[in-house]
Amino acid sequence: MSSPEIASLSWGQMKVKGCSTTYKDCKVWPGGSRTWDWRETGTNVSLLFTTLHLKQDSENGPENSVEHSPGVQPADLEEVVKKGVKTLVIGRGMSEALQVPASTVDYLKKNGIEVLVLQTEKAVAEYNALAAQGVRVGGLFHSTC
Repeated sequence: MSSPEIASLSWGQMKVKGCSTTYKDCKVWPGGSRTWDWRETGTNVSLLFTTLHLKQDSENGPENSVEHSPGVQPADLEEVVKKGVKTLVIGRGMSEALQVPASTVDYLKKNGIEVLVLQTEKAVAEYNALAAQGVRVGGLFHSTC
């Protein structure tokens, strides 16, 4: 079985070729895909407030950012790893808010799996290129922040 193409990606929406479901976040592997809810393994959303030094023109005020912590866990990957992938691509989100701890990367490497951790648009492009080459590639993609 080949890895399915990610047919489209926009903020909060992903479509996998051959699947009628529109995903917010998804897991893909040779022969399939499903919704990925990273909260299942304990990742939460935190709103962080970072204050910047205010300039006299007061154009710059406090800046808000979002972080998903602790991030992608080995448990998030197990289902895809069990499908026999050789490469796994992780999309951290459009603004790369989803964290990928070193322990998660180490887990994949110890299982002999090449891992690519990228901003989601770049991750989807890389995943699709690998899938088109016939690589047994899997992916986990976060389509918002």
